[in-house]
Amino acid sequence: MPWIVAVALAAGRAEATPAAPAAPSTNTSEFWSEVIEPHAAEINRLVARARTLLERRGSDDEPATRLAVIGDAYGMLRYARRLSPENTSVLGLLGAAADELGRTRQALDALEACVRIQGLERAGADVTGRLGAIYLRLGRFDDAIRLLRYAQGPVAVPDNAVAAVQLATALAARGKMADAIDVLGNALPPRMSYPSDPLTLVGFALAVQYDRDEQPAAAFEALDKLRALLQQEVGAAVQRAISLVRFAPAEDEYYYRALLYEVLGHYAEARTEWLLYASVSDAAWRPRALAHAAALDAERRIVRPPPAAPSPPPRTLVPVP
Repeated sequence: MPWIVAVALAAGRAEATPAAPAAPSTNTSEFWSEVIEPHAAEINRLVARARTLLERRGSDDEPATRLAVIGDAYGMLRYARRLSPENTSVLGLLGAAADELGRTRQALDALEACVRIQGLERAGADVTGRLGAIYLRLGRFDDAIRLLRYAQGPVAVPDNAVAAVQLATALAARGKMADAIDVLGNALPPRMSYPSDPLTLVGFALAVQYDRDEQPAAAFEALDKLRALLQQEVGAAVQRAISLVRFAPAEDEYYYRALLYEVLGHYAEARTEWLLYASVSDAAWRPRALAHAAALDAERRIVRPPPAAPSPPPRTLVPVP
């Protein structure tokens, strides 16, 4: 009875519940993540731990302890790079750790790879700023200028303030003193209503560049603004601000300290720092440092008149000095 079978089959099809669409596998995204970055979880853990260790580099730990901590971070990041050679988070931190340890070649390798993969626009100020600073220390001024321009930002942030000072240094080394002064002057707010170490650093660096450009009136004006803002704290504040910078070239620290001591009226200390700077035979501003030292020597040689003495008796033939 074929028609009975057909009716039964039709009824079965009518009563059958449509099959629910298969739910997408929750493991699909995890699968592709593992394909793209098979060690993602481990790398993220290493990056987080290394970042925490590197943030301790500005702490009050003893230098040996800081170096040991950074060394631990460096080892972690080298392992992370082997797991993921083009991970830009790993490369950026690896370059920072290597630079802190004085491993310049390894720092350049990691940071240049990071910039090559991401591009200058996306690499971030922490990467471009550090790479530019390394170029500055190596005397590669054009490369330093190119990289440090990408690291510019609000100078209330310490790293941005340092990058502004280093860009000005590189421009001045290339003979572009007006541009160097503009970088620092334009970075400062029109009115500094509160003291902060980054702003103090940029303000004092501006005075240094004016002094190097033999504009004493402009240098005095920049220093006077700092004195008005910081008052009796100006010495301690500038000392803290200077400590933010890893100077390049290294002898620039003598120049900054010499000008500070001179401003504070500590002329013996200022003279010592000027001569330390001038002792570097190829220092860029050596003649200027020697001129400062000579001016201080001349100041010390000035013979001031003694207090007024009673008039000598008429018979005295020796004049009163």
